[in-house]
Amino acid sequence: MIQTLFIGGIGMQEVLLIALVVLLFFGGKKIPELMKGLGKGVRSFKDGMNEVEKDIKDTTANDKEQQDGKQ
Repeated sequence: MIQTLFIGGIGMQEVLLIALVVLLFFGGKKIPELMKGLGKGVRSFKDGMNEVEKDIKDTTANDKEQQDGKQ
């Protein structure tokens, strides 16, 4: 028996109820479009996070090179 599916104690029955409400609210044809948009948003967010991490690493490496050059 699965006690919780997600953080916060949401079980399988609650997930099914939420899915049913979403299906009734948006309709079967609109859900794939919504998920596609959500996927693009998540991908864009991850790309932005990777870019920020890369910038931080590059800045740190450049600062270290400058400090090594001064010594």
